[in-house]
Amino acid sequence: MAFEFKALRRVEFSETDMAGIVHYSNFFKYMETAEHAFFRSLGFSIITRHTDPPVGWPRVHASCDYRHPLHFEDEVEIHMLVCEKKAKALSYLFKFRKLNGPHPMEVACGKLTVVCVTRDAHGKMSSTTIPKAIADQIEVAPAELIS
Repeated sequence: MAFEFKALRRVEFSETDMAGIVHYSNFFKYMETAEHAFFRSLGFSIITRHTDPPVGWPRVHASCDYRHPLHFEDEVEIHMLVCEKKAKALSYLFKFRKLNGPHPMEVACGKLTVVCVTRDAHGKMSSTTIPKAIADQIEVAPAELIS
């Protein structure tokens, strides 16, 4: 069972603002990229069509606290941890660490909560229990990693 995923990326010029700092909104894109890669590492997609019923994962909460800026060509590690698992929802903690420089430094911390949903014939979403095939592969990270 999995409770974490790590992704590495280098900051692109297009992700920075006029001050040369990564625009705050890009941290939410980084979180989403790590979440999607986590699901792929389990053999699924974030849009899971091969479960019955097919499910998706809209966001119901997103937050990010910023401690230090990231700049063009900084290397950043996005460490995703499952911090809560309910019957119909998952919450993730994201720790962002800048890896280049004199020593690794935590630059931001984010959180996402997603709900498992299905759609009816008219496209209306409703929450549903996380399919067993997915739920059986995901567990909550140990408390010492989440703190």
